[in-house]
Amino acid sequence: MKAYQSPDTITRAYEEAKTAYAAFGINTDKTIKAALDVPISIQCWQGDDVTGFEGASGISGGGILATGNYPGRARNGDELRADAEFAFTLIPGKKRFSLHMLYAEPEGKIPRDQLEPEHFKNWMTWSKKKKIPLDFNPSFFSHPMADSGYTLASADPKIRDFWIRHGKASRKIAAAFGANQGSASVNNIWIPDGSKDLPADRLSPRQRLRDALDEILAVKLDNKTITDTVESKLFGIGSEAYVVGSHEFYLGYAAAKQIRLCLDTGHFHPTETIADKISAALLFVPGLLIHFSRGLRWDSDHVAIYSDDLREVCREIARQKCFDRIDIALDFFDASINRIAAWTIGTRSLRKGLLEALLEPTRLLVDAEKAGRNHERLALMEELKTLPFSAVWDKLCLGAGVPAGVSWLGNVGEYEKTVLAKRT
Repeated sequence: MKAYQSPDTITRAYEEAKTAYAAFGINTDKTIKAALDVPISIQCWQGDDVTGFEGASGISGGGILATGNYPGRARNGDELRADAEFAFTLIPGKKRFSLHMLYAEPEGKIPRDQLEPEHFKNWMTWSKKKKIPLDFNPSFFSHPMADSGYTLASADPKIRDFWIRHGKASRKIAAAFGANQGSASVNNIWIPDGSKDLPADRLSPRQRLRDALDEILAVKLDNKTITDTVESKLFGIGSEAYVVGSHEFYLGYAAAKQIRLCLDTGHFHPTETIADKISAALLFVPGLLIHFSRGLRWDSDHVAIYSDDLREVCREIARQKCFDRIDIALDFFDASINRIAAWTIGTRSLRKGLLEALLEPTRLLVDAEKAGRNHERLALMEELKTLPFSAVWDKLCLGAGVPAGVSWLGNVGEYEKTVLAKRT
């Protein structure tokens, strides 16, 4: 698909938009730079449907399911890195790349609890060469030791100890990433543990989870190389009635241990937004990791879009000026559409939300609020909705050297024809 606007047309429209925002005290040039400087951690698992490189497709354990069979899935590290690099050419702004333990590339089979940083040497070399920092996630799923539906909260000490060793190994790997790239790697712990139907004992699994996490996090690592986070979920596949690692559990745990809390936009009730949780949680935890995904009916991992929920979360981060305390990432996987397009749609939507949030004249809203002129606050909020935001977004893309509008679809179509279609 060809661009519907020339660079000259984009620039002319931007100059008018710049004047419109200046009337509210906003410098759009500076705002574009600020929006591009916010790192977004892009999830590797969208590129291969959370399959990984263990050759273990078909193993049921753990409550992760990517549906669809769109052709062209990445089958190895080289293909996944190549696909990611191509997606990066369509996505403006600073990027990070998030891996799961599933994406180790050892020579031969090595148990998941015995993996070492050296088994990610290809990723670390790529990271340094491309200047794309890496984040990390232990993989408590798709493994025979997760078939019971319980990992760190298992009543079986053999299963529990395996996953504790796995959690410790993941921290060691993440810290190696951080040392290699010169910035802390976010190591996010999520487990699928829970019950499909109503449990009689809700307490004991949570006690076991608390103790297991304590053991995993017992060794203090340099915070310049690793940021530890924990992530909740309302329910999952096979844990519809009860999730051990609930929001309340992890909020309490993160506050007690003073580690970061992960809030995923798709991991709460479908009518619940996480925007209001940000200021409340930041009073008690050192920081947050926010996963942008999209809940749709029961599923939590649809491609992020420029939705009201996404925009409200971005506004809250910008209003609180807490970018230094919040890591921003994506977490979705859709195997039913072109995977590179999914990456592009989700990440561009998030960058767009960040730009819009930073363009808000928050000071005017707060001043009206403090003066009790709530009618003025509401009027300003309504007026901002119709400012020429799209012209600023197009200018951001143009300046960042990525396609504006939907012209990037042509790039994806060509890559699909010349690269993805050849994969079987």
